[in-house]
Amino acid sequence: MTEPYLRFDGISMVFPGVRALDGVSFGAHAGQVHALMGENGAGKSTLLKVLSGVNHPSEGGLWIDGERHVFANAREALAQGIAIIYQELTLSPNMTVAENLLLGQLPTRHGFIKRRQLRERALGILADLGEGDIHPSTKVRELSIGQQQMIEIGRALLRNARIIAFDEPTSSLSVQETRQLKRIISRLREEGRVVLYVTHRMEEVFDMCDAVTVFRDGKHIRTHASLAVLDHDTLVSEMVGRDIEDVYGYRERERGEVILEIDAIEGRGLKAPVSFEVRRGEVFGLFGLVGAGRSELMRLVCGAERASAGEVRFQGQARRFASPGEAIRMGIAMCPEDRKSQGIFPVASVADNLNISCRRFFRRWGVLRDTRRERANAEAYIQRLSIKTPGPRTAIGTLSGGNQQKVILARWLAEKIELFVVDEPTRGIDVGARRDIYTLLFDLTEQGKSVVVISSDLAEVSSICDRIGVMRDGALVEVVPRHEATQERLLGLALPA
Repeated sequence: MTEPYLRFDGISMVFPGVRALDGVSFGAHAGQVHALMGENGAGKSTLLKVLSGVNHPSEGGLWIDGERHVFANAREALAQGIAIIYQELTLSPNMTVAENLLLGQLPTRHGFIKRRQLRERALGILADLGEGDIHPSTKVRELSIGQQQMIEIGRALLRNARIIAFDEPTSSLSVQETRQLKRIISRLREEGRVVLYVTHRMEEVFDMCDAVTVFRDGKHIRTHASLAVLDHDTLVSEMVGRDIEDVYGYRERERGEVILEIDAIEGRGLKAPVSFEVRRGEVFGLFGLVGAGRSELMRLVCGAERASAGEVRFQGQARRFASPGEAIRMGIAMCPEDRKSQGIFPVASVADNLNISCRRFFRRWGVLRDTRRERANAEAYIQRLSIKTPGPRTAIGTLSGGNQQKVILARWLAEKIELFVVDEPTRGIDVGARRDIYTLLFDLTEQGKSVVVISSDLAEVSSICDRIGVMRDGALVEVVPRHEATQERLLGLALPA
């Protein structure tokens, strides 16, 4: 095999008190899709930030096409043909799709944007992405998370980069969008580009990638130049440093009486009345493609949106929540899909994020904050949920996605919640943190709580849920019991007829 087009040479990255990368060295070849695997905090994203010029390495450098580089900033990396598509989107929500796609390359004349040319170029890019239904003048904030991710990918492809890195690109994509992404990556491979692919989804590695490098605790563990003789169990073992018999860890449980009954509910995002029930001690799944109405349905139930018709009965009583706060006080809490913008306050501490809802329990004389009791509560849940953080005062935005998700769950554990609604609970989370979250959900059901899991991950819903409601085009198609929930059946119900 020829020399690698891209080579990392002894890359180390040291932050105060943390060695994020420790002497990482490996190469990636042109015309190959090279996966980067490891748990959250293993160093994958930090390495991409070194590659993109965002972080300056403490030691080591990069070799690109035989020349050594150390980028001082992102502009230098872009000039060398490097494009990074991060999991956390960098789009401008109040600008149009066309403006976001061509940001930095807007066609102008005498200082004015040539709108017709902008629209035509955007239409071509959208067609290439398989997103021809999106109008170029639509504001990005009006798009789904999956559509925004495709716009981010299109913007990177426009730069005609020789090295393109994808960080969890399918975490928000629908089945169709994932297929289109696979076609795009195949084209990049055929064009002889270097494709780095960060993912936690094992099936994507074996389906889309040619080579894989495994990270653990900031170190390069091993590079597999071929996946022909590599199996799932070996890869998991190398990532976590231990064998994992069953990531999902499903437990048989007794389920009790009906705790939530939805009767012909209608509202924004639904195209037909929806009815179903959830039992005490049950994990109930809602599966469907992006835009099927899963999140919209539960927002109607939890008071985030107002239902136009139908009835919600919770613990035997008819309820119509005016707000999520009212639902929380009655015992229903929802963990949103987009942790960054809807679930956390990034610059606030872990303790503040965890206590934000239950703070009323820790007031002195009902008025003054008792910071000592708040800190003790945060420390107790950090230990109970094994949240990896330097301390309760650490800004939550510096934690990995899996640990941020644990903080959100801990927030509701500190409340008196009977029904937990978790929207894409393991989006962008590694295999080890997934198991921790699944274990926590099963612990809740064994305490008599109920859980509704909204997920587009087929393996997840078919493995951890007792029953799965499949949604398509704003309607509930069927509720499938676990023993009948093959991935083929679920996907067949979810796909357009």
